[in-house]
Amino acid sequence: MEKLLIVKTGATLPFLLRRRGDFQDWILSGMGVRANDVMVLDVRGGSRLPEYGGIRGVVITGSHASVTEHSDWSERTAGWLPGAVERGIPLLGICYGHQLLAYALGGEVGDNPSGREFGTLEVDLTEATRKDELLSFPRSLRMQVCHSQAVLRLPDGATRLASSRLDPNQAFLLDERAWGVQFHPEFDAEITRAYIQHYRQELVAEGQDVDRLLAGCHDTAWGHTILQRFAAIVGLSSGV
Repeated sequence: MEKLLIVKTGATLPFLLRRRGDFQDWILSGMGVRANDVMVLDVRGGSRLPEYGGIRGVVITGSHASVTEHSDWSERTAGWLPGAVERGIPLLGICYGHQLLAYALGGEVGDNPSGREFGTLEVDLTEATRKDELLSFPRSLRMQVCHSQAVLRLPDGATRLASSRLDPNQAFLLDERAWGVQFHPEFDAEITRAYIQHYRQELVAEGQDVDRLLAGCHDTAWGHTILQRFAAIVGLSSGV
C-alpha cells in the first residue's frame, strides 16, 4: 500500500517533546490522517530513503539544523528530492524542508539578511495562489513563523506564492506538485511562544521586542487547513 512519507529532519525542544510530542505528531494531527497511512523516516540516523514507487506524497519537517551546514544526512536527502519532484509525487517542505527543497532544486539558502522571524505574523499571498491547489486563500494569512535562515533565491522555474515583511520567499511552487512553505502550518500559538522564549537572547540581540512578539501570538485555523488540503491532494482525506 502506498503511504505518505514524512521525512523527519529534526526534533523539537526537549520540554515541548515531553509535553506535546514532536514535529511529525503535530503534522499528522493537523492533517487528520491515520497513523497506518504514514511512514515516518528519521534521516538523521542514516536511514535510507525509500524507492519512489511506494510513496503517495512527501512532507519534509522542520529542524534546528541549518541547510548550510551541509550535513551528510541533509545532502543525501537533497539528492533524493529531485527524483520525487520529477515523478510528480506531491511534496510539502516545511521551514527547513522548504529551504532544503529549494536548495535541492538549484535555489540558494542562507542566513536571512533581515534577521530572525518569529511570531504569529502576516503572510501575503501572490496572485499565483488564486488557482493553487494548496494556497488558494484570501490575499493574506496570519501564520506561525520561526526561522533564522531563508530561501535567498528560488530555483529556476519556481513560482513565488507568498512573502512576509522579513522574507520575500515565504512559499513557492515547483512543477505543479512540490510546495515549500517557510511558515509552520503545524505550529500553534503555544509552540510559537515556546520558541520565542527559547531564542529570547538572540532576538533581543537583534533589537527585537520579545514581549511584543509573545503578546502577538495567537492561534489561527489556516495552518491545519493547509495540512488538510495537502492530505486531500495525496488522497488521504476529503480536504477543506
